[in-house]
Amino acid sequence: MKKVCLISVSDKTNLVPFAKRLEDLGFLILSTGGTAAMLAEAGLQVTSVASWTGAPEILGGRVKTLHPKVFASILARLDHPQDQEELQSLGAEAISLVVVNLYPFRQVASNPQASTAQVVEHIDIGGPCLIRAAAKNHERVTVLVDPADYHRVLGHLEKDGEVPLALRRELAVKAFRHTASYDAAIASQLPAFLDLPTPRVLKALAPWLAVEEEPLRYGENPHQWAVFARLLPGQGFAGFRQLQGKELSYNNLVDADEAWNAVWDLPEPGVVIVKHASPCGAAVGRSSEEAYRKAFACDPVSAFGGVIAFSLPVDEPAASAVADQFAEVVLAPEFTPEALALLKKKKNLRVLTAPPPVGGSPRLRALDGGLLVQEADEGFPEDFRVVTRRPPEERDLRALRLAWRVAKHVLSNAIVITREEQTVGIGGGQPSRVDACRLAVERARQFGHPLEGAAAASDAFFPFPDGVRVLAEAGVRSLVQPGGSVRDEEVIAAADELGLAMVFTGRRHFRH
Repeated sequence: MKKVCLISVSDKTNLVPFAKRLEDLGFLILSTGGTAAMLAEAGLQVTSVASWTGAPEILGGRVKTLHPKVFASILARLDHPQDQEELQSLGAEAISLVVVNLYPFRQVASNPQASTAQVVEHIDIGGPCLIRAAAKNHERVTVLVDPADYHRVLGHLEKDGEVPLALRRELAVKAFRHTASYDAAIASQLPAFLDLPTPRVLKALAPWLAVEEEPLRYGENPHQWAVFARLLPGQGFAGFRQLQGKELSYNNLVDADEAWNAVWDLPEPGVVIVKHASPCGAAVGRSSEEAYRKAFACDPVSAFGGVIAFSLPVDEPAASAVADQFAEVVLAPEFTPEALALLKKKKNLRVLTAPPPVGGSPRLRALDGGLLVQEADEGFPEDFRVVTRRPPEERDLRALRLAWRVAKHVLSNAIVITREEQTVGIGGGQPSRVDACRLAVERARQFGHPLEGAAAASDAFFPFPDGVRVLAEAGVRSLVQPGGSVRDEEVIAAADELGLAMVFTGRRHFRH
């Protein structure tokens, strides 16, 4: 029985050497269009699908492989006598290897210059049909949609003469994910070219349909399974590389992602330390060591076992300061060789590098029987509007900007107290805003931070003046908050009475 392979690909990475090795193994290669031309030019013996079926390509190439002989050769079951009889009546041989990937719809649709006609023409028809047929008949047929898998299949063919069933099953599932992702891309991107609305949840979910999972040790607790899927390899936090340390856990990744986004939100280069999904210290500085020591000083108790994110390169002095403490993860844009050599002495410490955040990813949260989808909370309005008689001074404004940016990342209700370059008290995750104020003050006093002349930020408006009074009595002299309460005038009056400077942003940053 002849070994027959059908090849029709848009992504031609490593195609010629792969096809040459198939030819050496005795495969008859069927192909179409540009793929056939490329293989023939490389000196391979290629049989066109048109000559094999006796049916020419029609409609300018729109119909090439949609033929009963092709699909019968893929879908025929060798243990069904009737299938074999019908194959013989068609004069066909069984196809055992299908190598197909699809028109680059995503790339074309993402081009701002693309026309509707160009986008529509890049909707593949025959390719998905071939892939799905081969994947359905994986008990006999091997389907390849990714050039990265060529070497695995060749290895088995050269050694054993066949691809094992376990690998055929794995590749079949990958193929179905490939077509599912392709259809999702069309459903989410085509409406914009047809002047139709796109459901936002579809835009959010489309990238998730063809991902490679990385299993994690467990979820938030040991009895929960968990996986990690890189949707944007090489971009943002999902482009992280682990340089050393233990396997990452679910909670490590949640905290590391939060710390990485928070540190790049600071008004200047600096450090953020996160514990249990909320910052417990943040600071800016002229060196990575200075910024780290100031961030750690905010709450050294909570920082124990935390995640430390730098937006500065980590040098040897900073690494030495980090090595003096217990941390779960440290991440930065880069580490000097001296810093890495020092951190290697802490073999369990997870050390990561990552590109800066790219933004734009929607936020998803599962409910019991439903899904919440929202756009990410990105950006900061910096045009603070002074609402009190006393305006903030320049040093106040610097501290307010830092407090406002950190408050966005603290669990609501959030109160952040700062000096010019560091947080000194953080109160978050409280059901009462006045309690968050008390907690921030208490934390600052616990670690000996002077509060006289400090600044504070509230992630949402003060519903009553009580929180303002708690902060003022502790020594805070400037405040930033969104405003928007029905009692704004009452709160402003209290700030004036207490001699505070207060600014409104007009935008809140709740984080539940």
